[in-house]
Amino acid sequence: MRYRTLGKTGLEVSAIGFGGSPLGGVFGAVDEGACIRTVHAALEAGINLFDVAPFYGLTRAETMIGKCLAGVPRENYLLSTKVGRYGQAEFDFSAARVVRSIEESLERIGVKTIDLLLCHDIEYVSLDQIIEETLPALRQIQKTGKVRFLGVSGLPLKTLETVLSRTELDFALSYCHYSLNDTSLETLLPVVQAQNVGLINASPLGMGLLTGAALPDWHPAPPELRAAAAEADAYCRRQGADLAHLGLQFALANPQIATTLIGMADEAMLARNLTALGSPPDPELLRAVQEILHPVHNLTWPSGRPENNA
Repeated sequence: MRYRTLGKTGLEVSAIGFGGSPLGGVFGAVDEGACIRTVHAALEAGINLFDVAPFYGLTRAETMIGKCLAGVPRENYLLSTKVGRYGQAEFDFSAARVVRSIEESLERIGVKTIDLLLCHDIEYVSLDQIIEETLPALRQIQKTGKVRFLGVSGLPLKTLETVLSRTELDFALSYCHYSLNDTSLETLLPVVQAQNVGLINASPLGMGLLTGAALPDWHPAPPELRAAAAEADAYCRRQGADLAHLGLQFALANPQIATTLIGMADEAMLARNLTALGSPPDPELLRAVQEILHPVHNLTWPSGRPENNA
């Protein structure tokens, strides 16, 4: 395992972070025993960051990670969870609700401290509220020791840039913006580096876009992006290669990104992810795939309020 420093937090985080949304059954039913074995295998492989949220499986992911980590010495792992989003269209970033949310998460997971706490998908609400109400309330909780470090997450990079320019954060989480088809996260690197803000990348395969699997109806990728991804997958198959493996190799290779969260809920998936970390991408294959994806490079989709995207 490789480790990188998460900005001003000083935490040494594994290059692969354990994305816990599948533990909540987000992508299908899961077996508790398999989840426990996978988390323990991840710990043995050196993964030390585990990320969940109340929204994932409507609290089931937090409950499951608590079962998986029960009995594991607390100093052996870093725990990330979130506040503010509680359903597909349920957001509440009021001071009272986020304070209560922390207590609920601590109880569900069975710990006394959350290492990394994120305001979840902030583009859906007023950024003024995040800056003027939510974060000040969380900083008061931080003083109690129940939370160690604070950050925000969201899809539009404009949202992250705005908040970083108006308040001080320990880290930020971006998703779907550092992958084979979208490297726009690179535009945020000068900002986070100037402020020594830790950077977490998530969804390096575009929420399934780069896996070759049929995309669910809810996936927001526009048709031209879906078509290009399918073409890239077909090309890789003809070469006897795997687009998802190439995508993980690419995303994990950037040393400027502290950690990349990858969702997993079984040991086979964990093994594939670890293999991607252990080898660089084939340069010829990478070049060919990037050429196929070039017409849709950095093509994204709106998320949240219009003013948080423009």
